[in-house]
Amino acid sequence: MPLQIVHHPDYDAGFAVNHRFPMSKYPLLMDALRARGLAEPNALNSAEAAPAPWLKLAHAADYVDQVLACTVPEKIEREIGFPVSPRVSLRARLATGGTMLAARLALRHGIACNTAGGSHHARRAQGAGFCTFNDVAVAALMLLSEGTAQKILVVDLDVHQGDGTADILSDEPRALTFSMHGDRNYPVRKIASDLDIALPDGTGDAAYLERLGGILPELAAKARWDIVFYNAGVDVHAEDRLGRLSLSDDGLRARDEMVIRHFRALGIPVCGVIGGGYSTDVAALAARHAILFEVASGYA
Repeated sequence: MPLQIVHHPDYDAGFAVNHRFPMSKYPLLMDALRARGLAEPNALNSAEAAPAPWLKLAHAADYVDQVLACTVPEKIEREIGFPVSPRVSLRARLATGGTMLAARLALRHGIACNTAGGSHHARRAQGAGFCTFNDVAVAALMLLSEGTAQKILVVDLDVHQGDGTADILSDEPRALTFSMHGDRNYPVRKIASDLDIALPDGTGDAAYLERLGGILPELAAKARWDIVFYNAGVDVHAEDRLGRLSLSDDGLRARDEMVIRHFRALGIPVCGVIGGGYSTDVAALAARHAILFEVASGYA
């Protein structure tokens, strides 16, 4: 069985090429996956837009209604980083539905990945930091609410701290949030995860992997996890313009291999989402995101 991949062409909301959020990475990621033989028809699954009741498990009802009606206040749009147009609203719902589908596929097959997701700055009351809805938090609460999962672990290795996920899941004892991120990076005001590791600027492959390797057994021992949501943000890369850490392509690959191997060896399903990545060379950025899928395919 090939790695099950969730995608939708409308993950790309059509931003200008010079926008700080590189929307074109989504179709370019699919190009990269096709070039690697990972996007065959029997591997692809089409995301469907998350309905309002799902979204309201994680987000305030009035905020969800504003996003769906495209009436988000300008102040919140500024914090998100772009206006919430019909295409942005649809994209946010599709990416969330995509992570939900990837989670179901992971529970069935052991591992699956969404070609979007990881919108971890969206908090309960509003979006922020290029994140409209928090797809991982929505999917986690959906699985818990329907009884599909009893214990959920979030492993967030995006370079930015997962403040929104921490906010939404803070009162949910069945979910544990872990974020390892750059210390001197967005958000300025962090919301404590269940476990946070803040790394100094310039942290490279060896120090990063040593720290991660030490914490994974501790996380695995905390509960019998039914599923791990893995945010594989590539903005930890040395060439990322919003990162400040110094991982190489080989470091990214070793990181993804370490996480996926650890949990799959324990028989725990892994749902991968791509998280952040910011570069003016969007083709190179897409290739970095493709590493997650290359590594995950070895465990499908």
